[in-house]
Amino acid sequence: MDLTGTGAVVTGAGNGIGAALARKLSAAGADVVVNDLDAAAAESVATEIGGLAVPGDAASEDGVTALVAEAGAHLDGIDLYVANAGAGVAGGPQAPDSDWDFAWQVNVMAHVRAARALVPGWVERGRGHFISTVSAAGLLTMLGSAPYSVTKHAALSFGEWLSATYGDRGVAVQCVCPLGVRTSLLEDSGDVGQALLSADAITPEEVADAVMEAMADERFLILPHPKVADFYAARATDTDRWLKGMRRLQAKVDGATD
Repeated sequence: MDLTGTGAVVTGAGNGIGAALARKLSAAGADVVVNDLDAAAAESVATEIGGLAVPGDAASEDGVTALVAEAGAHLDGIDLYVANAGAGVAGGPQAPDSDWDFAWQVNVMAHVRAARALVPGWVERGRGHFISTVSAAGLLTMLGSAPYSVTKHAALSFGEWLSATYGDRGVAVQCVCPLGVRTSLLEDSGDVGQALLSADAITPEEVADAVMEAMADERFLILPHPKVADFYAARATDTDRWLKGMRRLQAKVDGATD
């Protein structure tokens, strides 16, 4: 793709998928603003690609407002916003409220706040592009992590709502839904995450390649692991059978991690 002159913001871009996307977008001609809580990591990637580092919290209201303002001024307008920053939180109902709130703020409200700041202007000028890194957990589930599963489902739902509401007014919306990716999030996912995702894990660069390809036709679901489409279809068309399969998988995980 030729993205020459496109003003892009990528959150969580100091490492992993975000860094890979920042590099790919820059190589395709985009002017990229690199956001990350880790200021040194953001600066490193921005220096490498000739972009601008704007460190900060892309989930909080103040953080999003500051990011959009500084990036918009630098880029002379934001054409593409990649809401990539995410939080992996383990546990079930017993997880403390603080963990649930943290997952909600990072995995959902970060997207809502960015859209709140950007979509009105995009609708006014008739174009804009919003990409969310959702994870296959948003289409399926993630055993061992209820807060992650629930909030990623919500992130997908918000993306669907944005597309349904603004898709005919020039706003393209896409959701990236990989399975395992070789990032710190996978490394920190514990025994359950490792057991479920490691075997099929791909690199952040492979995810970025899938995103770049999908941007050409603006398909809503970007599936770096194509088999996720089959799992998603099975979940929708025979939910009870799918749940039985997930329970069998849970039993295998329990046996492997005991």
